[in-house]
This record gives sequence, C-alpha cells and structure tokens, in this order.
Amino acid sequence: MDTKYEFGIAPDGSLMLIDEVHTPDSSRFWLASSYQQRFEAGFEPESRDKEFVRLLYAELGYSGDGDIPKLPDSVWIQTSILYQELYEKLTGLTFVPCSYPAEERILRTVEELKEKDAARRT
Repeated sequence: MDTKYEFGIAPDGSLMLIDEVHTPDSSRFWLASSYQQRFEAGFEPESRDKEFVRLLYAELGYSGDGDIPKLPDSVWIQTSILYQELYEKLTGLTFVPCSYPAEERILRTVEELKEKDAARRT
C-alpha cells in the first residue's frame, strides 16, 4: 500500500538510500483479495506488516509515550506468521527458517564485509 524511504548523504556528497527497504516494518502491505469487502464494511484492511502490532498497542492506549505494555508471546508468534506469509506471497517461495543461530550468521556476515572493505582499501 505504501512505504517509507530513508536517505543519507555519503562523505562524497552523493545521496544514498539507507536503512531497510520494502520490509514489513517500513511498508504497509494489504491483501487485495479482501480489501474491497473490508473497506465497504468499514473494517481495517487485512495486512501483512507491523500494523497488526501497532493496532494492538493502540487498543491498550499506548501511542509511543511512556512504558511499553507487554504483549503476550502469542502476538509475536502471530506477527512472525504474518511476516512469513508476506515473504511467501512476494517471493512465491516457501519460507524456510535458518538452521543456525542468527547471531552466528550476523557475526560471520560482518566479518566478511570487514574483509571486503579492507581489501577494497588496499
């Protein structure tokens, strides 16, 4: 439905697209199959993004100020399922979780990027 982009200025003065792009955290994705019916009935569109969590916080009266209310684990599980469904709709692939811890993967990727950067500088 919509998205946001964040830009920065590189040291050479060029404009750079930064941060995440087209993720469920920076974009809103609505299901076309149910949009019209829900719109006509006055309901929120079915979404596959962070809107699910935002609406739950709003129901609890939280608007971004003060202590963040604790949500049950079931909310985070449902959010994960929604994100997986979006992945599958956008890619046409079945979501398969990684078989290794994310921390290990992140550290390995950071090391690879550091090595590439060091090689580029020499």
